[in-house]
Amino acid sequence: MVELRDLIVVGAGPAGSHLAQEASEQGLDVLMLERSEEIGRPLACSGHVSPDIWGFVDSRESLLQNSIREARFHVEGSSYRFYQEEPVSYVMDRVGFDKRKAEMAQESGAELLMGEEVVSVDERDDCVEVSVASGETYSSKVLAGCDGASSKVRSEAGLEEPSRFYQGLLCFVDVQDSSDNVDVHLNVPEFFGWRIPRGENIEYGVAVPPGESPSEWLDKVLDRHGVERSETFNTCAGGIPVDPPDSVTTDRIFLVGDAAAQTKPFTGGGILYGMRCAETASRYIDPENPDPAGYEKEWRDELGREIGLGKLIERFYLLPGFLQKPVLRLFSGSIGVHMDRPSSLFSRAQLRAMTSSGIKKIRSRFRS
Repeated sequence: MVELRDLIVVGAGPAGSHLAQEASEQGLDVLMLERSEEIGRPLACSGHVSPDIWGFVDSRESLLQNSIREARFHVEGSSYRFYQEEPVSYVMDRVGFDKRKAEMAQESGAELLMGEEVVSVDERDDCVEVSVASGETYSSKVLAGCDGASSKVRSEAGLEEPSRFYQGLLCFVDVQDSSDNVDVHLNVPEFFGWRIPRGENIEYGVAVPPGESPSEWLDKVLDRHGVERSETFNTCAGGIPVDPPDSVTTDRIFLVGDAAAQTKPFTGGGILYGMRCAETASRYIDPENPDPAGYEKEWRDELGREIGLGKLIERFYLLPGFLQKPVLRLFSGSIGVHMDRPSSLFSRAQLRAMTSSGIKKIRSRFRS
């Protein structure tokens, strides 16, 4: 007889591990299924995050690789600086973060099984059965699909895919760099390319829409920084979902994180959004009386405005360079924005920063 668990979580990334941790702390019997043989690998995304990330993990010092105070945006030969006195973001050990989150879930009581790839999901009136490639079958009262952009749970449950996907590609160069600025290249079609100093090495990457070659565009970004592809190592690729579908739940199945496209449309990042939605799910998905409608409403109420504003920022990437430049010039200088909250573009902190930068620009012109 198959043991009936309270909750099965498919995927032990940040969203899945955080959900498992939250549910286990509530006393639920939680099983995590991870298809990889090692947590965090293969690496599929960067670890450039906002300060809020440290509220979800207990090992900041061992994970922190660099602090970022400035971003330089490049478009058609021009560059624009955006900066803060305090760190606006951090670079962390992405694999180490995933591993620590999985450990925290297990320390809370969740069971983790590695190398278990889901092949089918059967949702019934009173439970959900999950079959894996090894031939085993697991059963639970509710099932969480936290299995990324190409979610098997999503397809097996008959839920719609996110509206759009970008193709991400990144690599590393073995050069030490602890500078506090990142580079953003807006010449990459529809999205952007980047350079992130990670302390012990440097990360370069691009994200492009379907139909474009991420490899070719990565070579162009590398070339702008005088780097040859032969100098790079650990090239990683992954899909970036944006624009959540109308529903991410059934009666007993729900999606969290990239599987639900709970991501920032203007950066593609989803670590923080996914973990925030995991907390929301833990409040509403009671195995004895699941409330998928409550989960749907709550996470959309919490993130809907930010995702909507993020889409507006994303559209900025579609503008030709001659229209991007005046906008970048207007906002350049000191900033008061939060990288996970597009609404902060309209905050008092941002208004004060823009006013201060504007005064400095005017003074500079008079002096020259």
